[in-house]
Amino acid sequence: MKQSPPSTKLPPDYAGVLFAALLMIIVGWYGLYTLVTTQIPRVGQRWLFFVLLHIAVTGTVMPFVRYLNIRLTPITRPLPSGGVIVRQSVWIGIFVVTCAWLQIPRVLTVPIMFFLALAFGVIEVFLRSREMGNE
Repeated sequence: MKQSPPSTKLPPDYAGVLFAALLMIIVGWYGLYTLVTTQIPRVGQRWLFFVLLHIAVTGTVMPFVRYLNIRLTPITRPLPSGGVIVRQSVWIGIFVVTCAWLQIPRVLTVPIMFFLALAFGVIEVFLRSREMGNE
């Protein structure tokens, strides 16, 4: 008896993820543009900068993370949920914001960036392996 391959249909929450990404891109980048061009750099605006940078970067990388997850997931496994896509995008946003924050006192170096990315990657691998073990 011939076994049919798993369905290639995308999960329904992916449309919501892409809509959220579009909204985050618009709000984040427009907010950053407005903040940088109209405000004097002060402490409050600095925190607003980091929040808007996180929103902008997270929204921007979300479609790419979704694409990579679709392309790199084996055909025998189900596609990750929208929550996984959002979480991985948030990790990238936190990485960029942390690098920007470390650049203020000029302590950001390539080894620090590498080990910071490695730490976030290891955390995500542990989370994904735990999720796949529960399936």
